[in-house]
Amino acid sequence: MPSKTKTKIVTEGDPLAYTEEQRQARLDAEAEAKRISDAIDAELQQQAKAEKRSPRPVKILLLGQSESGKSTTLKNFQLMNTPKAFRAERASWRSVVHLNVVRSIRIILEAMTEAQLHHVSSLNNSPIRTHAPELAHSTSINSLTSRYKHPPLTAEHLKLKLRLAPLVQVEEALIRKLTPAGSGEFEATQLRAHGSHADRARALEKEVAIHSQTWKGMFQKMLTRNSGDDLDYNDPDDPSCVLHACSEDMITLWNDPTIKAMLCCQGIRLEDLPGFFLDSLERVAHPKYVPSDDDILRARLKTLGVSEHRFTIKEAHVGGLRGDLRIYDVGGHRSLRAAWAPFFDDMNAILFLAPLSGFDQVLAEDETVNRLEDSVLLWKSICSNPLLGKTNLILFLNKIDIFAAKLTAGIRFGQYIISYGSRPNDYESTSAYMRRKFGQIHKEYSPQARTFYCHFTSVTNTKSTSEVLLNVQETIISNNMKSHRLIMD
Repeated sequence: MPSKTKTKIVTEGDPLAYTEEQRQARLDAEAEAKRISDAIDAELQQQAKAEKRSPRPVKILLLGQSESGKSTTLKNFQLMNTPKAFRAERASWRSVVHLNVVRSIRIILEAMTEAQLHHVSSLNNSPIRTHAPELAHSTSINSLTSRYKHPPLTAEHLKLKLRLAPLVQVEEALIRKLTPAGSGEFEATQLRAHGSHADRARALEKEVAIHSQTWKGMFQKMLTRNSGDDLDYNDPDDPSCVLHACSEDMITLWNDPTIKAMLCCQGIRLEDLPGFFLDSLERVAHPKYVPSDDDILRARLKTLGVSEHRFTIKEAHVGGLRGDLRIYDVGGHRSLRAAWAPFFDDMNAILFLAPLSGFDQVLAEDETVNRLEDSVLLWKSICSNPLLGKTNLILFLNKIDIFAAKLTAGIRFGQYIISYGSRPNDYESTSAYMRRKFGQIHKEYSPQARTFYCHFTSVTNTKSTSEVLLNVQETIISNNMKSHRLIMD
């Protein structure tokens, strides 16, 4: 006869098996948890009541194509309203500036490689085609030969190129430093020069793109006070060490007349690209370099996703008015524009940035579309959207400094914007024409009459931009308070 199996009674976790002391401890813990939960609920209720009594937050959506200046505009808002927090991020931006420098140098090295290939092929009497025809320069570049009418590269140039080869590893190290695992992607951007060749474009058009809410978390240990004195300048693993070692060669390369002529012949204007620091190499490659406010504004880092930034506007800042300001920055790449729509019905104002400097460039996403024409079409779609019929639209005709420099250099505005015709090729005439064009679209396509707000801007210019943004903030907050009858007309 089989023996009976005794069942083991498990008392662990059974309230009936607790001692009196354990039971009381458990009741005390539950009471404490309930007290904390009730306190949180009470605080949330108080916040909800306070929000009902106070003015509704003012919401601004930044819109525009990729590289129109949205992120730089947001940095200006941060510098103006939260300067301490803005400057606490200097450590993060130091690596971004260094990445911008390395990418600019790599564009030059790729251009040198292409010039070498052309030279070898010409000696062999077997010319090769290393570029595809591009819309932006289809009329100004008539042949492959015209791209290489500059003195040939010498042995010294090739030695420079060899000595700067370690910068490829520096770029990889900086990207790893800036991108937490899973937060970085590579997307097509306008980083490449508008007249670049197809093979160089394939190598350089992929720029690291980082989710806006994650990348700065990598640098929490590096956040410093205003002076940046807490940075570890002696870290042997810091990519800036290699950058400093290569600084003299980078300066020599950038200032070399033959290299300048080569870039000009190939239609590459690095100084027009975002994140340009080659004129400040001695300073930014210094081992103890700390970015200035202007450096942070000019630094280029492509971000993905939608980011929300909250500010409290003090009375002294905005004409005696105060309020909470929320600014939303969304991606401008064509693949990201579908993310705009959910924000349209809850915005007090849309700040739309149209870079005038892109009149002779094409979209990286679609090389058959002129960049300025793309901005015009985007503006038309925003103005005509019925969800935005009562929303304030504020237009920034941006990058006027680069725009004026191109006109001064002799690039014909009418050659790319056909409707302009043969009118004067000066800044005053061309900028006034574009203001009228955008203004007419605003008037014709708006569902109802509304004020046309337009500003000519260079958002990397801190002083002029802060004055414009102060005026914009005052206008938007005032209109918001009037709409809720908090102040009299």
